[in-house]
Amino acid sequence: MTAMLPILVPLLAAALALALPGDRAPRLVLLATALFLPLVALLVMVRVHESGAIVVHVGGWAAPFGIAIVADRFASIMVMLAAIVGAATVLFSSGEAPDPRTDRARSTLILALLAAAAGAFLAGDLFNLYVWFELLLVSSFGLAVLEGRGNQLAGGIVYVVLSLLSSTLFLVGAGLCYGAVGTLNLADLGVRLAELGNPRLATVLASPLLIAFAIKAAVVPFVAWLPAAYPPLSSAIGALFAGLLTKVGVYAIIRTSTIAFVQEPEVIGFAILTAAGATMALGVLAAVSQAEIRRILSFHIASQIGYMLMGTGLALVIVATTPSESVRAELATIALGGAILYILHHIIVKTNLFLVAGLIERRRGTTELKALGGLAQSDPAIAAIFLISALSLAGLPVFSGFWAKLVLVRAGLDAGAWIVTGIALATGLLTLLSMMKIWVEAFWREPVAAAPPPREPGPGWRPMLAASGALAAIALAIGLGARPAWWLARGAAEDMLARDAAAARVLEGGPETPTGERREPRAPDPEEPRR
Repeated sequence: MTAMLPILVPLLAAALALALPGDRAPRLVLLATALFLPLVALLVMVRVHESGAIVVHVGGWAAPFGIAIVADRFASIMVMLAAIVGAATVLFSSGEAPDPRTDRARSTLILALLAAAAGAFLAGDLFNLYVWFELLLVSSFGLAVLEGRGNQLAGGIVYVVLSLLSSTLFLVGAGLCYGAVGTLNLADLGVRLAELGNPRLATVLASPLLIAFAIKAAVVPFVAWLPAAYPPLSSAIGALFAGLLTKVGVYAIIRTSTIAFVQEPEVIGFAILTAAGATMALGVLAAVSQAEIRRILSFHIASQIGYMLMGTGLALVIVATTPSESVRAELATIALGGAILYILHHIIVKTNLFLVAGLIERRRGTTELKALGGLAQSDPAIAAIFLISALSLAGLPVFSGFWAKLVLVRAGLDAGAWIVTGIALATGLLTLLSMMKIWVEAFWREPVAAAPPPREPGPGWRPMLAASGALAAIALAIGLGARPAWWLARGAAEDMLARDAAAARVLEGGPETPTGERREPRAPDPEEPRR
C-alpha cells in the first residue's frame, strides 16, 4: 500500500540494522534507507496528486473503528520534508567517524524516528497519533543520551520530563474525547462534536490536546526544553531534531484544529494567535541575546514556530468572523497556506543552519562566536551556504522565507490582526539582526588572536558539505521558484479547510483501500450505529 511505505520502509530497515552482524552493516543500512526515502515520499506525493487523498483502513477495519492512515496533500508534503531532512542528516553523519559501540543503536533509533515522524503525519486518529508520538519520544531521547555525556543527559532529562507531561495531557484529552462522543478518529470526532450542538464542550475537549501539542512544538510557555536539549547534541542529530520534532507538534495543532475541533474557531484561533505572538517575541529576543551559534538557532526555532501558529490562528479567526462565504474561503486558505509554506521553508532552512554549525565546529572546534572569525576567507563554501540559509530564515527578498512571511503578513492585514502582524514584522527584523551577528563575528571579521588555526576537515568532509549544500540549493530553489511551493501549500490548505469532504473520504475510504480496491467516498450517515 503506497501510503504505508514511508512508515514500513524505515521500520523494516531499523529491524535489519539491529539484526545484521558486523560493525559497518547498520551504517550502510541507515544510509541506503535514508537516501531511498525521498523516492518513497515522491511516490506518495504523485499518487495523492493523481488520485486525491489516500485512505488506508489497516487490517480491513473501516473507520471509525479501525486505524486509518490518511495521506492527503498536507501529509504528503510533511512526509517528503521528513524524508529530505532524514537523507541530508544521515548523509552528513556518514562523514563523522564511526563508533562501533553506538553505531548499531544510533542507526536503529534514527530509522525508528523517521518512521515515527511519517506515522504521525499520516495518522488519521488520536490513538495512532499517540503511538507515533511515543515512538518519537523514545527514539529521540535514546539518541539524545546515547553518548552519555553530562550536558547531553541534562538536556535530555528536561526534554523527556516535558514530553511525559505532554503525553499525559494527550492521554487525558483522548480519554475525554472518547468518553464524550465514543470515537478517536479525527474525521468522525469532528462529525460527532458537531452533532452534539455544544460548541463550548468541543473547545474544552480540545484544550488538553492542544496544550500537549504546544509542548511538543515548544510554544511559549513550554519553550525551555528546546535550548536545553538541542545545543549539546551532535551536529547531525541536532539538525534532525531541529527540522522535525517541533514540526510534528505544529502539524498536530493544524490537523486537529481544522478537522476535529472546529465548533468555536474564533476562541481557538484567538488562543493560537496569542501563543503565536508570545512565541515569536520571546523566542527572537532570547536568540538575539545569545553568543553561541547553536543556542541562537535553538531559540530561533521557537520564534519561527510562532509564524506557523500565526497562519493557523488567522485561518480560524477568519472562518469565524468573515460573513461572505467566498471571501472567507479565500482569506482562510491564504492564511493557512502561508503557515504551510512557512513550514515547508523552515524545515529545510533550519535543518541546514544546524548542519552549518556542525561544519564550523568541524573546522574550528567551537561554535562560540567570541572564538571565531575569518570563515568567509578560509571556508567560502561554508560562508555561501550559511548566507543563503540565514537570509532565507530572515525573510529577505527573494529568499524562501520572504514569500512565506509576505503571505502571512497579507493574511494578518486582511484579518485586521494588527498586533500579531506587527510582532511578526519586528521578529523578522530581529531575526535578520541575529543572523548578521553570526555573519559578522564568525565569517566577516578577522580571526581573534587566541583562535586556533583551522583544522583539516578530514576524509568525511565531502559528504558533509554535499548534504548542507543540497539543502541550501533546495532553499534557494524554493525562493526563486516560489510559485510551485505556494501551489503545494495552498492545495494542502484547501484540503484542511474542506472539512466535510475530508471527513467523507476518511469515513468511507479514499482511492486506496486495504485490498487495493477503489471506492467513491460518501458523506457519513448520522443514523449509522456507532460504538
